[in-house]
Amino acid sequence: MQSTTTSGGIVSLAFCALLWSTGGVLVKLVDWNPFAIAGMRSLIGLVTVCIILHRLPSFTVRDGISGKIDGRATFYLYAAGACYAGTMVLYIVANKMTTAANAILLQYTDPVYIILFGPLILGEKNSRSDYVTVACVVLGMILFFADGLKGGHMTGNLLAALSGTTWGFCTIFMRKLRRRGSQDAFMIAHIMAFLTGLPFMFIYGLPSGTMMVSSYIGLVLLGVFQIGVPSILYARGINNVRALSASFISMIEPLMNPVWVLLFMHEVPSVWTLAGGIVILGCIIMREIVQRRKYA
Repeated sequence: MQSTTTSGGIVSLAFCALLWSTGGVLVKLVDWNPFAIAGMRSLIGLVTVCIILHRLPSFTVRDGISGKIDGRATFYLYAAGACYAGTMVLYIVANKMTTAANAILLQYTDPVYIILFGPLILGEKNSRSDYVTVACVVLGMILFFADGLKGGHMTGNLLAALSGTTWGFCTIFMRKLRRRGSQDAFMIAHIMAFLTGLPFMFIYGLPSGTMMVSSYIGLVLLGVFQIGVPSILYARGINNVRALSASFISMIEPLMNPVWVLLFMHEVPSVWTLAGGIVILGCIIMREIVQRRKYA
């Protein structure tokens, strides 16, 4: 039964990551302020999640026996929501300021934070290979920033790296919640992201001009398929998979994101970007192989 549950979690996370990976190409379709894009995407995503789940978000976590509000779990609910909201907004802004490959691959430095802080918060112990992976990720980030300095994308790269921090802690807090509000954490995150982007919607108005049609299509696709449905899939998957393993399964997103952008937008990643990505993803994949052999 445990194996079946874990397999179901892996499938949910893998499909979630595949849908997430369309973000780079869809964001490029929208000609609008990045904060406004993030806010509208989350509003559409929130409506999508509420329709699918047939309910509104719960803003507290209650004890299953007494029915009283669980203060600690409610704290993690909002911590996860705030971290995911930050991740969504930072990713959109970074995507507009640097290449899609840089934005998504730097976001996936999140295993560093899971490895460093996961044992303290979750009690999920690390191995020697986990710490080797941290060193490799740092090396990959150095390659990314070398390219950013040359190409003038340093601010975008920094924001993307910061989104890796927020995403790492989001994964930890979501894992801490497990079945006690993980879906609500995503819905709360969408509310936070929407409120963050709302002032920019008024300042810049709605999309218009020659890219108006593509902008509206992109926003709907972003809200429903790129962020709405994946919110449900990830919340279900993280219940049955370790935080670090969930992070590694989600690597499908950075692998596929530049592919979609290359195919549809003809945005070719630089040599330094590819080198950094290969170092980061290669070491993480090798770590997963070592772990599987160890526990086989």
